[in-house]
Amino acid sequence: MVGSHTAGAETFKPLVGQCVTALLGRHAQGVQPVAFQNETSQMPMRICFVGIENKTVEEIGDFREQLYEAIDTTIVQSQIYQPISRRYVEAGLRECRLRPDQLMIPDNLALFTASLQRMEQPFEYLLYATLTSGTTQANKDYQRDYMLTLEMIDIRTGQYDKESATLSKGYNVSMAAKVKHWNPFGK
Repeated sequence: MVGSHTAGAETFKPLVGQCVTALLGRHAQGVQPVAFQNETSQMPMRICFVGIENKTVEEIGDFREQLYEAIDTTIVQSQIYQPISRRYVEAGLRECRLRPDQLMIPDNLALFTASLQRMEQPFEYLLYATLTSGTTQANKDYQRDYMLTLEMIDIRTGQYDKESATLSKGYNVSMAAKVKHWNPFGK
């Protein structure tokens, strides 16, 4: 069973949908979809999504890739924003020998921005995703609260916007497993 003792798609999918829609929806005011742009209209926001940081107690393995793709696809499907392809982002980071967390250092950001501009991929916003969890335990049963946070930073001004979505999931040890470990004689 996927996600019976750890988070899975049933946990992450609603988090992505809620979080991305809320964050980007706040910025959609006054911006026309790309298909309806003309020379006098405002250009779409160019977003550089640099990755997902896992700060949960669990190793998320290949769900990191699935989360990235779900967030990126939601941005693309909005038809309001113009995300930078992950392939360009990764090439720019490799070329500059930088990790996403190093982009807040002004010289590193300038180097990365110049690299993407040479690839004809300018952008105005960096987007970071962070996955966290908190656990409450009672005997062998526990509840884990998952939070996906998106932080979008305007690289021109340094101002940022943030949105989080949470989901709680209970994990119960089956009654058979509880009985198996119970010894009424204390041996």
